[in-house]
Amino acid sequence: MQIRFHNSPAEVSRMNAEELRSNFLVQNIMKPGEINFVYSHYDRVIIGGVVPTTKAIALPTYDSLKADYFLERRELGAINVGGDGEIIVDGKAYDVNRLDCLYMGKGSQKVSFKSKSKKTPAKFYLLSAPAHAAYKVQLMKKEKASPTEMGAVFTANQRTIYKYIHADGLKSCQLVMGLTILKEGSVWNTMPTHVHDRRMEAYFYFDVPENQKIIHLMGQPNETKHLVVSNDEAIISPPWSIHSGCGTSNYGFIWGMAGENFIYTDMDPVNINDLR
Repeated sequence: MQIRFHNSPAEVSRMNAEELRSNFLVQNIMKPGEINFVYSHYDRVIIGGVVPTTKAIALPTYDSLKADYFLERRELGAINVGGDGEIIVDGKAYDVNRLDCLYMGKGSQKVSFKSKSKKTPAKFYLLSAPAHAAYKVQLMKKEKASPTEMGAVFTANQRTIYKYIHADGLKSCQLVMGLTILKEGSVWNTMPTHVHDRRMEAYFYFDVPENQKIIHLMGQPNETKHLVVSNDEAIISPPWSIHSGCGTSNYGFIWGMAGENFIYTDMDPVNINDLR
């Protein structure tokens, strides 16, 4: 499990492209037959991915967690962006198909991931945060995730938002997760943008067509930076940073947060005219 440390706004303002990528871009977490994680010191969030193929893959523990098992003091959300899959938690199996979400609470000891077909394997995006209380394992199908239409064609951001783990959805300690699907012809996400000093955020970009890219904007509103992102890659966004993206095609992205407040609407908007 790779470890990433904090960076201050002053430090980030001096970073070149490679330094930005090594600190904030998460690559190679969706490898067939593997489970991979990056541990971020921003709110102690762990970002990962697992792609089971011919056999189930168990959720391991790591010496750096100083725990007997991964979820001894943590909670975990999993959203499937691949083929039909299954997650087994302490002996109980849950069908987690494309765009479904499973929440696993503190104290879940044995977790494993399976694909229904090795030809079209499941691809589980994983996000974990420290937990102070135990909430039950909960499954939400995409149809139940309060789909909300937002944006407009003339601003190139017509999209559908699905909310899974949040104050009015699947219960958690501090984890928030959902996803956004952009309509064909729309490319902008989260614009006008915002920050939220009370929690960090991670974006995972998926369904980015071959030979297409995302330009992800980050940094303080008055001193923005950008990262060029490919399919199945994630961004670590500090609490003080904006987080917006524009693609060369439409795409999907999973947003996930952890921190002091897990209310979905807790954010500080940034006027487009104030961006620099």
